[in-house]
Amino acid sequence: MIYHDRSKCGFLNLKDVGRQVHMAGWVDARRDHGEVLFIHLRDRSGIVQVVFSPEFAPSNVCQLAVSLRNEFCVRLTGRVMKREEGTENPSLKTGAIEIMAQNLEILSRSKKLPFPISEKAMVAGAGIGGIESVAEDLRLQYRYLDLRRPTMQDRLIRRHRINKCVRDYLDERGFIEIETPILTKSTPEGARDYLVPSRLHPGRFYALPQSPQLFKQLLMVSGFERYYQIARCFRDEDLRPNRQPEFTQLDLEASFIEEEFIYEMIENLLVQMFEIGGIKLDRPFPRMTYQEAMDSMGSDRPDIRFGLRFTDATDIFKYTSYGIFKQILQRGGCIKGINAKGQSEKLSKNILQNEYAKQIVPGFGAKGMTWMRMIEGRLESNIVQFFSREEQQAIIGCFDAENGDVIMMIADPSYEMVVSALGQLRLHVANQLNLIPKNAFCPVWVTDFPLFKMTEEGISSNHHPLTAPAQMEFDPTDEQQLLSLKSRAFDIVINGEELGGGSIRIHDSKMQERIFMILGLSENEIEEKFGFFLRALEYGAPPHGGIALGMDRTAAMILGSESIREVTAFPKNRSAYCPLTQAPSSVSAKQLIELELTDLRRGVKKFRKSNLDIRCA
Repeated sequence: MIYHDRSKCGFLNLKDVGRQVHMAGWVDARRDHGEVLFIHLRDRSGIVQVVFSPEFAPSNVCQLAVSLRNEFCVRLTGRVMKREEGTENPSLKTGAIEIMAQNLEILSRSKKLPFPISEKAMVAGAGIGGIESVAEDLRLQYRYLDLRRPTMQDRLIRRHRINKCVRDYLDERGFIEIETPILTKSTPEGARDYLVPSRLHPGRFYALPQSPQLFKQLLMVSGFERYYQIARCFRDEDLRPNRQPEFTQLDLEASFIEEEFIYEMIENLLVQMFEIGGIKLDRPFPRMTYQEAMDSMGSDRPDIRFGLRFTDATDIFKYTSYGIFKQILQRGGCIKGINAKGQSEKLSKNILQNEYAKQIVPGFGAKGMTWMRMIEGRLESNIVQFFSREEQQAIIGCFDAENGDVIMMIADPSYEMVVSALGQLRLHVANQLNLIPKNAFCPVWVTDFPLFKMTEEGISSNHHPLTAPAQMEFDPTDEQQLLSLKSRAFDIVINGEELGGGSIRIHDSKMQERIFMILGLSENEIEEKFGFFLRALEYGAPPHGGIALGMDRTAAMILGSESIREVTAFPKNRSAYCPLTQAPSSVSAKQLIELELTDLRRGVKKFRKSNLDIRCA
C-alpha cells in the first residue's frame, strides 16, 4: 500500500461508490456476525464502516479480521459500496456507504483499553457508554488514548482554527508575531515564579515568565509598534479548579494608541473567534466602570446575562428604629438588596429563613440576611413588624416590588462585605432559580479600575505597576489620594468570566520610578529588579498599551467545555500533577551536584515580600 494514495475515512460519500480505496486508521468498534465481520475504521477525518465478507475478501483476510480488537492500527484496501436501504447509520457522516474489504494488514496491536474510546454506535439507535464515569486522572494518565476520541480531537482542531483566526486577523492589522524569552529574570510579582537553576552560573536562577510584559514593552521601545504572541506563561499559584500552572495567552502591544483602539480591535477579533463555535456576539460591547460593577453586581467580573441588580436601600433606613440596621448605619455601614421578581412560590418562608439567612449567606461571609415577600400588596417576613408604614412603602417603591416578588437585603458596616456577599447571593439565586438564559453570551468591558489598593503589606498595584494612572499629577505621600486614583486599565468579561485584561502603559521613566517608590521599593531594589527597563524608557519610549487574552479560558467558552483541561492537549490535574509523566518528579543526585543545589539552605537570603504585581498584560 502506498500511503500517499490513502483515502480519509470521513471524506467518503455516495460519489465514491464503486471506487477501490486504500485506508488506514484505528478499529473504533467491531461487530461479529459469524461469517461476516463489521468494523468501524477511524482516522482524524471521521469514521467509516468496513465489511469483511467471504464474498469479497480471501479467506486469510477474513481469518485475520477475526483477530481485530478495538484500537488496533490497520491498513486495508476495499471497494466503496452503497448500503442497503434500511441499514444506513445516520449518526455517521459516512453512514450511507461502507467499504467491502479485500485486503488487510495489522500495523500495530493494542492492549486491553483502560476505558472506552469509541463514541459512535455501529447500529443506528444503539447506545454508547460515555466517558463521564471515567476518573479524570485515569484519562490524563492515558491521555494519548483519550485524545483519540473524536470529541477531544474536534476540540483541539477547532482550537487550532481559533489560533489561526487570531493570527490571520492580527496579520491583517499590521501586527508582527515575535517570540520572547522563556528563560528570563525573576521579578517580584503576585504569583510565585517557577525557578530554573543555571549550571553555568552556580547559585543563580532563571525564572519562567509569568507573562511577556516587560519584553513586549521593550519591543515598543524598539520601534516595532505592533507586536503579538500566542505565549506560554507559567505561574506557581495556589490551586484552583480551573487553573493550570502553565497556560497560553494571546499577548499583544501597540504604540501610539489609546483605549479605543484596543476596544475596537479586540471586539472585532472576539466576534470572529466566537463564530468558530457558532456563537454570535453583538457589537459594540457595553462598558461599565469598576465602581458601577461593584455597586450593582458586587464583582469586577460582572455577569450581565440576567438582572438581579443591586438596589441601595441605605437611605430608607436612615431614621429606622430597627436595632440591627440602626447600629450598622451608626457605624457608617450600608444596606443593599436584590429583588427576585415573581419567585415567591419557589422561595418559601422556610427556605428564606432557615436556608438562605442562616446557612447560605453566612457562608458568603455576611452575618445574615433580611428577607421580605410581597403578598397581596403588602410585605411579609418575620421582622416586617419592626419597620414603620413609611419604611415599608419606601421599600416597595425602592425595589419596584410587586406581588410574588422576594426582596433579599444584606446590611453590614463594611461596604466591601455587603457587595461581596450580595454578589455571591445574586449568582446563587440566579443559578438555583434558572434565571440565566441558556446559550447566551454577553460581553462587557470593565473600565476605570483603581490604580492602587490597600493590602496587609501596604499600598499595592491593582493591576500591575506598569499601568498608567488616569491623572498624572498627584501627591505620592497622600495615601487617601493614592487610593482614589483611577487607572487606564480595562478587562474584557463574558458571562462573569474574565477573558483578558490590559492597560495603557507608563512610558515616562520618571513616572515609572515614582510608582515603584510608592509601592515601597528602595532605589537599590528598583535598580536591581527594573534598572534595565527604566533605562530603556529613557531612550524615546513611545506611548503604548496592550492586552492579553487567556486562550485556554476563551477556547473553553467558545467550544462549550466546562474545564480548560478539555481544550488542552496534555494538562496537569487539579493538583498541578501530570498523571501521564508523573511530573513533577525527583532528579538524580548527580544533577543536583552539577547545579550546586545539594545544600539548599546555604546562601539563602530572606527577601521582603514586594507589593509588585506585573502578571497582567
